Amino acid sequence: MSALGTKTHDLYAVMGNPISHSKSPQIHRAFAEQTEQAIDYCAICVAAGGFEDALRQFRARGGKGINVTLPFKQDASRLAGEVSEGVRRAGAANTLWFDSKDTIHAENTDGIGLVQDIVVNHQRSLRGQHILLLGAGGAARGVMAPLLAEEPAGICLVNRTDAKGEELARLFGDLGEIRHLGYERLAGNRFDLIINATSASLQGGLPPLPAGLLAPGACCYDMMYGAEATPFVRWARNQGAAQALDGLGMLVEQAGASFYLWRGVRPDTHAVITKLRKPAA
Repeated sequence: MSALGTKTHDLYAVMGNPISHSKSPQIHRAFAEQTEQAIDYCAICVAAGGFEDALRQFRARGGKGINVTLPFKQDASRLAGEVSEGVRRAGAANTLWFDSKDTIHAENTDGIGLVQDIVVNHQRSLRGQHILLLGAGGAARGVMAPLLAEEPAGICLVNRTDAKGEELARLFGDLGEIRHLGYERLAGNRFDLIINATSASLQGGLPPLPAGLLAPGACCYDMMYGAEATPFVRWARNQGAAQALDGLGMLVEQAGASFYLWRGVRPDTHAVITKLRKPAA
């Protein structure tokens, strides 16, 4: 399908920086084929500080909605005229769409996608689990409420900047048990689930994690993904994690939730995940 759209195809896109690695166009085109929806979907790399202009230009081209990835999720929530409770609380959005009155609506489907992938696709209950969440940016903000809704024993936040971690704990503290630690204070703690919500994997890096953080049977989940195992996934395997997962399943599940908001039909996410996991012939 053309990235420029046609008179008979509605135009959607994903915006971020970097964006060349994104599988979102492939995913949404698969959804469109499954559900017989007439859409075009492209990836747009947006320069730092250029999100508002890029959004304006996209709307002028007749765009119907966008997915938003790093580092513009907080910009997306700020520019929206109608936001969900999840977006209001998190201050971050990953899904925008425009109505006939030109109002920008915002939702965050990241947490929905994360929980769906962990709980349903990988059959791991979060109830009563001790969770360590790495990072306090837009990605972390978007998953806090859905994670806490699963009734874990608690979430420990760790971030390079203490102020951001403390702010996140304050914003979501009424939903469950949350504490904040610096990386230097992690040693000696044990967790059932560690979620990497930092962007370190995109640069081939790894948060400064000490050894010995995993409780027996622990799962590690990197919200990033790549053709090869991310540094965090490799670390998890070396630490003996029972499950070391990347964020491809989350990506497909959150995309499915976005697609439903835009088009009113639910795609078969499992089929797309399976297809993307298959090695190239």
